[in-house]
Amino acid sequence: MKKEYDILVIGSGLGGLVSALILAKEGLKVCVLEKNNQYGGNLQTFSRDKLIFDTGVHYLGGLSKGQNLNRFFSYLEIMDELELQKMDEDGYDRISFADDEVEYPHAQGYQNFVEQLSVYFPDEKENIENYCEEIQYVCSQFPRYNVVGKDNYNEEILHLNTKRFIESVTQNKKLQSVLLGSNFLYAGDSENVPFYVHALTVNSYIQSAYKCTKGGSQISKLLIRKLRKYGAEVHKHSEVSEFVFNEKNTLTSVKTKTGKAYFAKQFISNIEIRSTIRLIGEERLKKSFLNRVLSWRPVSSCFSIYLVLKPQSLPNFNYNIYHYSSQESVWNAFRYKKETWPETYMLSSTASKHHPEFAESLTAISYMDFDEVKEWENTFNTIVDKNERGSGYEKFKFEKTEKMIEALEKKIPNLRHAIQNIYTSSPLSYRDYIGNFDGNMYGYMKSSENPLKTMVSPRTKIDNLFLTGQSVNMHGILGVTIGAFNTCAEILGKELIDSRLRK
Repeated sequence: MKKEYDILVIGSGLGGLVSALILAKEGLKVCVLEKNNQYGGNLQTFSRDKLIFDTGVHYLGGLSKGQNLNRFFSYLEIMDELELQKMDEDGYDRISFADDEVEYPHAQGYQNFVEQLSVYFPDEKENIENYCEEIQYVCSQFPRYNVVGKDNYNEEILHLNTKRFIESVTQNKKLQSVLLGSNFLYAGDSENVPFYVHALTVNSYIQSAYKCTKGGSQISKLLIRKLRKYGAEVHKHSEVSEFVFNEKNTLTSVKTKTGKAYFAKQFISNIEIRSTIRLIGEERLKKSFLNRVLSWRPVSSCFSIYLVLKPQSLPNFNYNIYHYSSQESVWNAFRYKKETWPETYMLSSTASKHHPEFAESLTAISYMDFDEVKEWENTFNTIVDKNERGSGYEKFKFEKTEKMIEALEKKIPNLRHAIQNIYTSSPLSYRDYIGNFDGNMYGYMKSSENPLKTMVSPRTKIDNLFLTGQSVNMHGILGVTIGAFNTCAEILGKELIDSRLRK
């Protein structure tokens, strides 16, 4: 006898797991299918030398009591079990430039944010206050950003441009660069990106900034535990290879690579939007929609190095460093010259369990175009599919690693002597393990000229198929969580979702 679910979720990234749990809590029969060995998409971690490294989630914002992500996670019943460490309140992010000794702090709490930066820019205090006010105003205009509230986007706000806005706030070039300094969080083309992307991203960290002490994968593990508690099924090694439609163009089931069929009344796709389009079949979609999505440009990918350190060799720091070769390069740091790479990097450390004043590992990430690894694009390498990329690829990674360590030693002299082991990931790793198009970090580039171009409704032209995840509107832990609640509001009704969240 065939088994039919109320909801089938394809992909177990954060958007898929959150959607599945919201619906399972309402008593629906839910099943989640994941192609990889590990659940969680960008939440995945990996272990080397008995240490845990994050692939995507390095810190979280808005998790203090009463703040938005805290309220969403509380509703999902995972908040109290998360193991968190609050980052440095006087500078959870520090922005630095090659020609300047100072590390400029982004502090937690808006008043503190203003005070800490005013130390370095005493004449700019009022301008920094205006910047903070505007960020909070823009965030308040977004549906569900404050959990319950506005129904529609304020379109005027969507067109605000980050560059024009920052230049209107202050004439001080250095301060402009400092305020933009964490644009790595949206792979920042700060000249073209809408200001709302900047505002939504930095606001939650200014509210509060935390690290997951056991890595981001604890979020997916907790969500899966709750899903099972509510009777949902979750299957890995289950890659969906085909959508099956009836004559009315309704999706009836999906088939996995192993030939297994899963039937459901409704479906949510949490996989890359281009992969979803392939499964639907282009002939079932409007040409205008297809052309729009296929014209999107993916944001940059990255190259990461993960350093296992010798015991008690380097002091730990409880903040992230965003470093730039010059203050001008902040505006479009993702554009770089191969000869001078890495022109920018994000650096974070993890405290040793037994000697927390020392770091046990460091992670450094810099932008990298997919073009740099294009010659190996037909190789796939995951735990399930081992596919050697050859000595040319190993040499490429070695040279990049050397350049990265050279750049880091300008910040941390004699770093090499503290390193016990080095591991790396390239745009190919992000593509293979997370499924992002060309290994992009956060979906697709948004533009203030045409902000609606990259906004997609969770509803599709197929009546019983919905979308969720970072290619639908906003990326990041908060953005994707909000997106999942919006997807479920399309299925269950906004009133029901709102009433649950009000409690």
